[in-house]
Amino acid sequence: MKFGVVSKTIIFLSLTAGSLIISGCDKPPEELMTRTEAALKKARQSQAAKYAPDHLKKGVTHLDEARLEVARQKGRLAPLRNFDRSDSLLRLALTEAISADSVARVRKENTVASAEEEIQILKKELDAWREALDGTLVLYRAEKYWSAASLDLSVSRNLYQSGEYEEASQKARDGREDLDQVAAVYEEFSGDNSRMIKSWREWVRETVNHSKSAGTTAVIVDKMAHRLYLIKSGKILHQYPCELGYNSARQKMVSGDGATPEGKYVITKVNNGSKFYRALLINYPNDKDRVRYSENKRKGIISRGARIGGLIEIHGHGGRNEDWTDGCIALTNQEMDHLMKYVTPGTPVVIVRKSDIWP
Repeated sequence: MKFGVVSKTIIFLSLTAGSLIISGCDKPPEELMTRTEAALKKARQSQAAKYAPDHLKKGVTHLDEARLEVARQKGRLAPLRNFDRSDSLLRLALTEAISADSVARVRKENTVASAEEEIQILKKELDAWREALDGTLVLYRAEKYWSAASLDLSVSRNLYQSGEYEEASQKARDGREDLDQVAAVYEEFSGDNSRMIKSWREWVRETVNHSKSAGTTAVIVDKMAHRLYLIKSGKILHQYPCELGYNSARQKMVSGDGATPEGKYVITKVNNGSKFYRALLINYPNDKDRVRYSENKRKGIISRGARIGGLIEIHGHGGRNEDWTDGCIALTNQEMDHLMKYVTPGTPVVIVRKSDIWP
């Protein structure tokens, strides 16, 4: 009689009556195979391929190895079959499958929560910037970035509804980056206001004082207030709501930028047959506009091919309650009729972004 260890299976050999008797683990682990396959299926349903790929891959690999081992053992003579190794492989596969399911569920929950938070943050920041932008003139570049962020929010929500939570989070973060650009444009705008407010106040003061001393008429446009003031002998004779260029929050720099210029001008021509009903042409660009234009070209702020523009008017067809012109100042036709009773070529026109000094 002799004992030996082969692949962790104790095989007892007994020679009796010329026959060989072999005992060991000779039944395939079918029940364990079924449990493992079910566990891997459950892991896949938990999106383990996305959230726990390493565990899932190991589980599938061990299962495949176990299947090969079972097939190999079944191909042997019945007395020689040993399913210990396949049993061990299946137990490893089952462990990885259970881990894949558990890890995937936790990671998915965290990813969903993160996506929800990112979307909520973007929505709050969008609303806050909408309120800030609505309280000022039209910052064209800021509006473009805000619109891009708003689109990012919409795409993020759609991705979330489709179960693409990581992609939803990324798109929400993209939206917040767009809002960073809104903040940069707004900061530039605010800084420009701080630098120029003294000049704008002085322009208004000089215009009012000259009107008062000479007993003449002048026009002052406050872009921030969206008001055109008719001044007579230093007093406000009338005021009109007005609409401006679609990029109204900045100084005009070049043709086609949609900005209404800021500066001291005069009416040069009265046009009673304008395509915008009636119109008053002003002398934009004046000497200061030309100097600024040349300096900006030299510094590379504007392209060499850009033109300075012209044909800035106070004209009719207003009343749309939005800034829509290419840089002109629009009143309703009735208001144009009223204004043109008091102004002639040579009447001063002062355009400021904002002023808090009035007669």
